[in-house]
Amino acid sequence: MTVDYWTTLLQLKYTQYQTHIFMQKLMIFCAAFFVFTLAASAQSGQKFFTRDGKVKFDATAASSPEKIDALSNSATCVLDAVNGNFQWAVLIKGFQFEKSLMQEHFNENYLESGKYPKATFIGKISNLGEVNLAKDGTYNAIVSGQMTIHGVTKDIIANGALTVGGGNVKVNAGFNINLADYNVRVPSLVSDKIAKEAKILVDASLVPKQ
Repeated sequence: MTVDYWTTLLQLKYTQYQTHIFMQKLMIFCAAFFVFTLAASAQSGQKFFTRDGKVKFDATAASSPEKIDALSNSATCVLDAVNGNFQWAVLIKGFQFEKSLMQEHFNENYLESGKYPKATFIGKISNLGEVNLAKDGTYNAIVSGQMTIHGVTKDIIANGALTVGGGNVKVNAGFNINLADYNVRVPSLVSDKIAKEAKILVDASLVPKQ
């Protein structure tokens, strides 16, 4: 056999080896791409949800002889992990006061829950680029949008914290609202007992929406 024969044979073997290596790399790349695409696809459609979010309302004035606060344990929230859209809704009658008379006045005279049964918020996370809902950790979030209470809609911005862990998202936030902005009229007889600004605290644990 000539030298050319062995040279050609070696070149053929080398080409086959290179082709084998290339195919292995291609298969690894395709597998990695598939896994990445699958994860991205799951994340792209991910929404988080709860029906038992906690919303606390506190309008206790400094001169008030008693606490004027209430808690709802039935707020609904949906968070879209892709665009950061946030939606909240809470039934006004869902707020529970310590005293039944206070709750009656809250529903009938101030918030008129028969006419305006819900308070809602529709907005989004403004700094979504600083929040990674796919990675465990606690993130400072700025949420902006429109809140509707007592039939009045106002722009609002609130700071809060989003804690990601175990596939769930925990939401904590606090902000103040001016009662007069939402046409909540306080009789002059009790105006010194009810704060002009109410403190709102939000606490909710969101789970992936099926």
